[in-house]
Amino acid sequence: MSTAVFQAMTAKMRILLALSCVVFLSLAGVSQAQTAATQPPPKKVEELLKLLDDPEIKAWIAAKGAPPAAVEEDSVAPSASDFMQWSNAIRAHLRGIAQAIPAVPGEFAGARSTIMTEINGRRPGAILLLFAAFAALGFGAEFVFRRILARASRKMAVPAATEADTPKRHHVIGRSIFAAMAPLVVFALASIGAFLAFTWPPLLAMLVLPMLVALIAWRVIMRLAVIVLATDRRQADGGVIVARLIPMDDVQAAFWYRRVAWFTGIFFTGWAVAGWMTALNFSPNVRSLIVYTLGLGLLVVALETVWKRPEAPVASRAYRAKEWLLTLYLCVLWLLWVAGMSLAFWVGIYVIILPPILKTTSTIVKSFFAGPDDAPKARSPVFEVLLERGARVIIIILAVAWLGAVIRFRTIGLMEDEAASRMIRGVLGGVVILLAADLIWHMLKGLINVRIERARIEGGDEAALARSGRLMTLLPILRNFLAVLIAAVAVMMVLSGLGVAIGPLIAGAGIFGVAIGFGSQALVRDIISGIFYMTDDAFRVGEYIQSGSYKGTVESFSIRSVKLRHHRGPIFTVPFGTLGAVQNMSRDWVIDKFLISVSYDTDIAKVKKLVKAVGAELLQDPEFGPQIIETVKMKGVEAFGDYGINLSFAMMTKPGHQSTIRRRAYAMIREAFGANGIGFASPTVQVAGNEDHTANVAAAATNDAIARKKAAEAAKLQEN
Repeated sequence: MSTAVFQAMTAKMRILLALSCVVFLSLAGVSQAQTAATQPPPKKVEELLKLLDDPEIKAWIAAKGAPPAAVEEDSVAPSASDFMQWSNAIRAHLRGIAQAIPAVPGEFAGARSTIMTEINGRRPGAILLLFAAFAALGFGAEFVFRRILARASRKMAVPAATEADTPKRHHVIGRSIFAAMAPLVVFALASIGAFLAFTWPPLLAMLVLPMLVALIAWRVIMRLAVIVLATDRRQADGGVIVARLIPMDDVQAAFWYRRVAWFTGIFFTGWAVAGWMTALNFSPNVRSLIVYTLGLGLLVVALETVWKRPEAPVASRAYRAKEWLLTLYLCVLWLLWVAGMSLAFWVGIYVIILPPILKTTSTIVKSFFAGPDDAPKARSPVFEVLLERGARVIIIILAVAWLGAVIRFRTIGLMEDEAASRMIRGVLGGVVILLAADLIWHMLKGLINVRIERARIEGGDEAALARSGRLMTLLPILRNFLAVLIAAVAVMMVLSGLGVAIGPLIAGAGIFGVAIGFGSQALVRDIISGIFYMTDDAFRVGEYIQSGSYKGTVESFSIRSVKLRHHRGPIFTVPFGTLGAVQNMSRDWVIDKFLISVSYDTDIAKVKKLVKAVGAELLQDPEFGPQIIETVKMKGVEAFGDYGINLSFAMMTKPGHQSTIRRRAYAMIREAFGANGIGFASPTVQVAGNEDHTANVAAAATNDAIARKKAAEAAKLQEN
């Protein structure tokens, strides 16, 4: 056993000695190549050297010398060595920034010598003078264009004769955008176009162009801020209509305008300076140090905005705590940026600025389409939703694209992994799907809401009113159904994009639905009954129905029940499955019948004439006449009562107005009967015998008759 081990060790030592000799000979050959010629190596050594230079042999040696791969379970989560490498990279980055501080003067001196060498001995001040000259040329062209535009506007201006001739809000905003952006386009064409018309040294072009582009970008943002915040007092003092897209007062608008100016000015200055340093070959650490220093200016502006913003008039403890938390958050973001943690930095930036940007975008779009308080709302919900949601989608896509550009080098290793690549593509595809679903849902919801509002306010004949009522009944149910459908389809598509097999989910949902169907038959019955009630057009929103012991006005629907408002106030929530036969009291017409008792000596023909006159007068009434289909008429003698003759009356009215018209008819009939000496029947009893006993019996009979009459009237009122 020991002999075998010794032989194995001897073989390994021979191989190691041979490799050492080869390496020594190759190093010796390289070191003495320029001093003296050496004898050529043996043929076998040359073959070994050629084999060692072969790429396949090198790859095999590297694979054999590499440490064993970690197990699959450990590759899922980062190990301690990964965190150590990450912390070492951060420390090395910060150490390089600190070591770059003494090198800053030397870098600037080298940049000055580079400029003088590349640009024919010109000093750096000549570059600034050249930039100022082309900027002045652009300002001059802009001034001339503004004068021409103002003269043309004065010639084309027509004073508004009436309030209706006042231009709409979006027209005013459109003219403001043109008046603000057209001069900037002229400035850009005059300055950059004139600069590019000449041939300049490459370094000079790389130094001047970033300054011109930064100036133009800063001015574009400031003009947009003027349009959004309406801070141009010259237009307001000159009688020009100014529309502020974000609701706020003048103090807040001026505050935010100044902060936007400072922040964007520092940002574009840093961008131009970074371009200069790249063109002048500054070292990466010095370039990062200068950019981080300029970033301190952005941090100072952000902190000053947090502590001095005028939104909260009362400085409560919660507000102060929010200010301190925002301050800490912004400082941490700057430290993440300095530490080189780009991914965490940009995620933190998105968390704090993306929600306010999206909210402000929605506010601007709504204000763009808004009008006076008494003016009707916009009738283009699809265009408004497309503009609002489209702007939000563009902002989110740009944010995601920029985040992807920041981390593109970090994700190269992940993209080589099939599972990680599929997950990343699924997440990005899911974002697109959710944005598309949100856009489709808001478009459909806007269309349905506008149609419901139009059906609620529009009038017309009976057919038009019936159609409007049916729309008000069915459209809310359709809106809820579409919301569930769009959400379900979007979730399924997102899960499919993430690699989840949705086939078993759909099958499982079907089995689960069958189980729910067996376990909740009452719910299924309610839903199916509701579908058939809607198909049969049994009732609509606003109609008065009765079903069993439930009656009232239909207020709203859900997928399984209907809400009925009783005329005394209570509201009933009745499942569709328990409604049964429905008595609809609000369709087409209503026949109302009532009885009046008169004394036996009444002239029936005279009563009929008087009631006919009352009916004619009701038809002439401007309040009740339009609601009457057939006016009140006397049908004849209904019965002979104990104390008088019961006369029957009837009339046909529109649904819901019969009670009001009947009360008015009662009052008019009473006045007509009183004027013509017609008396109503009243309980009377004639008793013969002892006077005292007779009086007591008569009084008892009268009280009993009055009590029965009151009970009958109370029962009739309860039925109504």
